[in-house]
Amino acid sequence: MNTGAFSPDGTRVVSAGSDGTVRLWHADGTGEPLILRSHEDRVQAASFSPDGTRVVSGNQESTVRIWHASGKGQPLILRGHKGTVYAASFSPDGELVASAGEDRTIRIWRADGTGEPLILRGHESWVQAASFSPDGARVVSAGSDGTVRLWDADGSGELIILRGHEGRVWAASCSPDGTRVVSAGEDGMLGLWHADGNGELLILHGHRGWVLAASFSPDGARVVSAGSDGTVRLWLRRHRRAVDPPRPRELRKCRVIQPRRDAGGQRRR
Repeated sequence: MNTGAFSPDGTRVVSAGSDGTVRLWHADGTGEPLILRSHEDRVQAASFSPDGTRVVSGNQESTVRIWHASGKGQPLILRGHKGTVYAASFSPDGELVASAGEDRTIRIWRADGTGEPLILRGHESWVQAASFSPDGARVVSAGSDGTVRLWDADGSGELIILRGHEGRVWAASCSPDGTRVVSAGEDGMLGLWHADGNGELLILHGHRGWVLAASFSPDGARVVSAGSDGTVRLWLRRHRRAVDPPRPRELRKCRVIQPRRDAGGQRRR
């Protein structure tokens, strides 16, 4: 599995797999997953629409697909990227989709497939992550060029480039109020940035190895991160001083959800 995300109501989880499938699971571990098949290669990204009725995915064959979360019908296929698509997500109103990939671009598509995508260029290497700000006005991206970038979602305005990582940045996303950005990189660092590009960068150290993912809690008070050291860490955002970094809590145990099988190795229905 390459990525996973909850549905907006928290009852389901969507996963993207190296087997070319997108799977929708019950978050409580019951039942069988709904398997969405259409991709012909490794799926790198998958997430729900804000209303939970659709799923967007991106894969190694350069396409973005939009599915009905019920599994009915055929997916809408968006073509234009060259190379692997590493990120795909909906805007807060569900009208747009942002995707990013190996071709160094971020593309903003209409979720109904009409028109041409807006192409945002500037990264000097692969774009590993891209997502909308909570108000949908901006897109934050993370690149293998070591930068985090904030773009106006309509292509206007001034691009904000956040520099501080040494090496590839794997993930970046906005806080719920849109004022901060968290990033994660292969330098083992978590960065907390002001979304307007001003102020000091708060650096969080603790992972022993690459930090592969990071995001804010719904209330913006905490940050969760996952690293190649096999740990998930919860960090408390402190509002005092940038020199007083929060102490993480390590989480090493998890519950594995997989289809149930009987003694003969067959899946239970």
